[in-house]
Amino acid sequence: MNVSATNWRSFICRACGLIYDEEKGDPDSGLAAGTRFEDIPDDWECPLCGVMKSDFEPYVGFDPDGTTCASVPASRADGVVIVGGGIAGWAVAEAVRALDSDVGITLVSACHADRYHKPELSIALGRGLAPEALVREGAADAARRLGVRLLTDTFAVGLSPSLRQLRTSRGTLSFTKLVLAQGARPALPAALSPDLCWRVNDLAGWSGLHGKLKRGARRVAIVGAGMVGCELAEDFARAGHSVTLLDLQSAPLAALLPAQAGERLRSSLETLGVDFIGDTQVAAVTCGDDGCKTVTTANGLQIVVDEVVAATGLVTASRIARSAGLAFERGIVVDPVSMQTSASGVYALGDCVSISGMPCRFIEPIAKQAAAIAHHLLGRPHAGYAHVQPVIRLKTKSLPIVVHGLPCPDGEWVVIEDSADMLCMQQRRNGELVARLEVGSPRHRLAA
Repeated sequence: MNVSATNWRSFICRACGLIYDEEKGDPDSGLAAGTRFEDIPDDWECPLCGVMKSDFEPYVGFDPDGTTCASVPASRADGVVIVGGGIAGWAVAEAVRALDSDVGITLVSACHADRYHKPELSIALGRGLAPEALVREGAADAARRLGVRLLTDTFAVGLSPSLRQLRTSRGTLSFTKLVLAQGARPALPAALSPDLCWRVNDLAGWSGLHGKLKRGARRVAIVGAGMVGCELAEDFARAGHSVTLLDLQSAPLAALLPAQAGERLRSSLETLGVDFIGDTQVAAVTCGDDGCKTVTTANGLQIVVDEVVAATGLVTASRIARSAGLAFERGIVVDPVSMQTSASGVYALGDCVSISGMPCRFIEPIAKQAAAIAHHLLGRPHAGYAHVQPVIRLKTKSLPIVVHGLPCPDGEWVVIEDSADMLCMQQRRNGELVARLEVGSPRHRLAA
């Protein structure tokens, strides 16, 4: 293929959303800057989630000719208002603008709204990435490119769907259509004081922790051995820190993995130097005069560390949704096809929604949800969103783990392959295959 040296292309991973930029390459996996996508070996893996080259597709962002202004006049009283400056919020802005170059778009964000790929937060330290290296596009640049009116450091405080008004900390905005993309916040148990615990749920939180850890080897306690806790534990250990990982369950990721897989994960983490303590509940975290924190467990164990990280799950804030009369069940209830909430003209997507009573906190579906919303609110024909359980990939480099389907508590796990390099299992419920699991090198995965 004859491609101009200045015509650099980008390709997006359908699984996790990582974008491969030909101009930048991927030096960490041996692809020099300027490596064309067609020149990448077929067995190259996504550096973030481990899927193969065939799982990437061309990515073209909207770049209208002549769009240079970053804002729309504040007097505009119609158009699309998006609440949330994360992946979901910007995905909707991209999708709407790709269909309509004129409609007004206002994006309201409680943070700076710089564009970054959230899954990279749990693997950034071991790769030596500073906070600024994670930013793919500054918020102001994205706003200029998309012709979006951007309100950063602005909080949504109230919503009236009938009046088509959103109350914010900067005043009231009128809208024709509204999209809620405010994500979810860390679920912090009472024993973990927010003043003493880091929460790595956004770039700001990770940046503060990075500032502490870059000073040299530190002792870190991570409370919660779910996906984020396990990924952070490996990442911090690879960066040279002493890590203690605590969880209520006897093995890491016990809510998702059967015992055989959980033990392999535990062994892999301990090989890296992570001290896993299971069957443990944190009773308190206190800070001494020297700045060190003491984590005290319910059975009296005391662990002295420099930093404490809470990885205890997420919860969707319900105040605005409930006060606006939106249906809420473990998240904002949305129509599974249009992603419209129980209020006409109000949509939601990403971490803040629930579909059939279940939260949908995965990166992979966001682009499809955004496309469905954009078409529906603009009245364009579209098949709509079709929810499929995303493939779950644990970004532990020493032991890749992939789960297809959704394991259920009363299913029966059956071992298909059990070798030193690979564990493959299937779960059946009432004779029906509901989940598949691969623990080991992605090159040996079961056929889809």
